[in-house]
Amino acid sequence: MTPSIDPITLEVISTSLAGVVQEMQSSLFRTGYSTIIRETQDASCALLDRDGRLVAQHIVLALHMGAFPACTSGLLAAHPSATMQPGDAFLVNHPYAGGSPHAPDMAVLTPIFYRNELVGFAGSIAHKSDIGGPVPGSCSGQARETFNEGLHLPPVQYHRQGIANRDIEAIIAANSRTPDLVLGDIRGQVGAARVGERRLAEIMDKFGQHVVLSSFDQLHEQTEGLLRTMISHWSDGEAEAERFLDDDGVDLGKPVRVHVRITKRGDRIHFDFSGSDEQTRGPANVRPPLVKAACAFAMVTLTDASMPINEGLMRSIDVVTPEGSIVNPHFPAPVNTYNPTMHAVADALFDALGQIVPDRRTADGSGTRSIFLGGRSTSAGKSYVQYELFGGGSGGRSGVDGVNGTMVNHSNGKIASVEIIESEFPTRILRFELIPDSAGAGEFRGGLGFVREYEVLDYDARFSLRSTKHKIPPRGVQGGRDGRPGACIVHPGTDHEQALPTRYADYPMAAGSHFRVETPGGGGYGPAARRDPQHVLDDVLDGYVSIDAAERDYGVIVRQQGETLIVDQSRTALLRQARGTDQKAS
Repeated sequence: MTPSIDPITLEVISTSLAGVVQEMQSSLFRTGYSTIIRETQDASCALLDRDGRLVAQHIVLALHMGAFPACTSGLLAAHPSATMQPGDAFLVNHPYAGGSPHAPDMAVLTPIFYRNELVGFAGSIAHKSDIGGPVPGSCSGQARETFNEGLHLPPVQYHRQGIANRDIEAIIAANSRTPDLVLGDIRGQVGAARVGERRLAEIMDKFGQHVVLSSFDQLHEQTEGLLRTMISHWSDGEAEAERFLDDDGVDLGKPVRVHVRITKRGDRIHFDFSGSDEQTRGPANVRPPLVKAACAFAMVTLTDASMPINEGLMRSIDVVTPEGSIVNPHFPAPVNTYNPTMHAVADALFDALGQIVPDRRTADGSGTRSIFLGGRSTSAGKSYVQYELFGGGSGGRSGVDGVNGTMVNHSNGKIASVEIIESEFPTRILRFELIPDSAGAGEFRGGLGFVREYEVLDYDARFSLRSTKHKIPPRGVQGGRDGRPGACIVHPGTDHEQALPTRYADYPMAAGSHFRVETPGGGGYGPAARRDPQHVLDDVLDGYVSIDAAERDYGVIVRQQGETLIVDQSRTALLRQARGTDQKAS
């Protein structure tokens, strides 16, 4: 029988584990070779117990809550723990044989030994600039199967007792357009794991091995109990919601449905995605561990954002993902542009959950989009892959406007700075600014999207895109208006101007070519005519809302008075009255 640990000791251990993971992550971000790791921070770190259950994760990318246990489960199936030794390290990036969201997300897992006994695993998952495949960046929007998506590694041993397998490195290097960056980032991941190993050993030195190992189960139980208690205070009921992707990248113009039905009874909550479309021919599919992680992420968001991230979250929810669907595809269905689909999952989850807890409803955000520009630099004499990850505007919610130019939902990376991009890649950024009137109007408006326009400076560049919400906009809620859709336009302002679909691969870019990415604005919350006219004026003064849109969308007339702009209170009241819209505060 496992002895109970006193609450103070348990809390100290829990906080210490979280601190270890944060230190691992800081190590990874500071030693990363690529802009993906150093600047965008497209990576997560975690500690797991010896059975592969999540013990602690510092949330940057919430979906990795599901990916880490799935990767470790695949590792233990291929390499039993009895065969592992101190100093070992393993790689896996196979979405089906492991749990990586897609092949560019390489997981590094190391067994942690304390006094010659396996006590857990340290791990990280980090996006790689290129792991082969037909297009630079390895994310082809037209992939028809996983074999079109670059090098896939099932769980393989990379280090044996601290010695790297150079043959593995040679295979990875031979399959990448940017071998130095990829290997450098992988080595940085190993280094971050070694930090985790040392720090966990120090915690065991302080509290004792048995106490720390026993705390894992108690922390899982504590988190599960905490979430169940919070759920129990919600009203019982059922709700459903759906969102649509523009298309899957192959069957252009054919929207793809993600549907969830939620049943809440007592302290249990059940998510059923059986109403979602069948798996797609294009790379819009997602694997079940990510879907369950999205459900857990939504629950944390609506309950207590400071809740410990561990296995207990997953125990508190039930998820159904029917086989052969977009949320549980059969191998070898392509998955590399999974993230726009996961944003549709998140938006549907928040819509449905908002029907059960109405005071926490939120409008849709922008989703995310990534650009990939690759070629061979004439000045550097080697291949490059420029990868950038963007958000847009977040959705409005009760009492709070959306955030401008941010990451939304489970995507918490950063936008790489203009200076970094221009110093490391043969491109010039011509514009980077918010888009006025892009936010969905509402009593609490959405956040604004932004535009980022580029000039290609080198020859023979190849451009790919994975995006979302170019045709189907972020939805407003409670009477709020939809946000402005996004776009990606090549050769803007010329006779060759062309708007690309949300998933596109391998567009050729000659030197001097321009392209422009416009990100969506978030949806609005509540009727726009209920927005305080002074807040509308503030938005006009900030350049967020035009004078015409203030009148058109909000019924607020702004006029010049001397050197400044003011609200014409009498004309505004008459206009709103004429429109017959309830102006009482919600």
